[in-house]
Amino acid sequence: MEANQNVRSPLEDQLYIWRIRLEIWWQNFRNFVKALSVHPLALAGGILVILYLLSAVFADQITVHNPIQGNLRIRHMPPAWEDGGSWEYPLGTDSQGRDLFTRIVYGSRISLSVGILSVGISVIVGILLGTLAGYFGGRFDSFVSRLADLLLAFPFLIFAIGVMAFLGPGFTNLILALTFKGWVEFFRLVRGEMLAEKTKEYVEAARVTGQGHVAIMLKEILPNIIQSVFVLGTLRMGYMIITEASLSFLGLGLPPNIPAWGSMVAAGRDSLLVAWWVSTLPGLAILFLVMAINLFGEGLRDILDPRLKLEG
Repeated sequence: MEANQNVRSPLEDQLYIWRIRLEIWWQNFRNFVKALSVHPLALAGGILVILYLLSAVFADQITVHNPIQGNLRIRHMPPAWEDGGSWEYPLGTDSQGRDLFTRIVYGSRISLSVGILSVGISVIVGILLGTLAGYFGGRFDSFVSRLADLLLAFPFLIFAIGVMAFLGPGFTNLILALTFKGWVEFFRLVRGEMLAEKTKEYVEAARVTGQGHVAIMLKEILPNIIQSVFVLGTLRMGYMIITEASLSFLGLGLPPNIPAWGSMVAAGRDSLLVAWWVSTLPGLAILFLVMAINLFGEGLRDILDPRLKLEG
């Protein structure tokens, strides 16, 4: 009877496994935060990125005005700290009387969504092609590598402008324009790492034990190189946000009624001397977000993959 009482049910075993996993994840998270605290700029960047993410998620709760509808009677109202300003519109209004703070908060949704989606799709495509090309080689490797070299011959912004001119403005087309060439960097990184890892002893040992190609790629090699991909993805996200803002500034990104930071900067350039805040404040939002992402990415590079450190 006592032996039967010590036998746990399958549900209890599953709960025990999940508890152990949660403890491991929590310990890893604590170690990561401890390592990140050694890099104060990276920690500050990470906190700022979290604040941007929270503002994007809770934009409806943070703001009280409509980001699209305006009131021409209060057009070009200055920020609250200047004469003629009001705390109802803390950052002032634009040429159509729309609350600038509301549009900047909603604009963070656009920038972060574009950055996350474009980098995420580029990572998936780059990992898939880089893994297959680096592991198997042959004609597939030659074809994809030559395609990547061809795409690298075009400057990223010029290439994105050409794609957007062909596809037209829109959120989906913008993501496509950024990922058409964005996967190349991840492909080159994964392919190079795969070429280096597939000849190592632990891969040979996996082959001896009878593991197939898919199992070796997914279970043996990819876990050892995914940190490099994660670091590169973080660093590339800031570049994607800058590119999206540049396309919106040129009128090739999102439609004008959508509150994108690039189009907001473009809308205020003609009245810069009269209403400096219309262009300056969205520009500062872009600056701080990209700077925070880059600082956080630099810290991740030092923590997760010291091999990616730039040589001085």
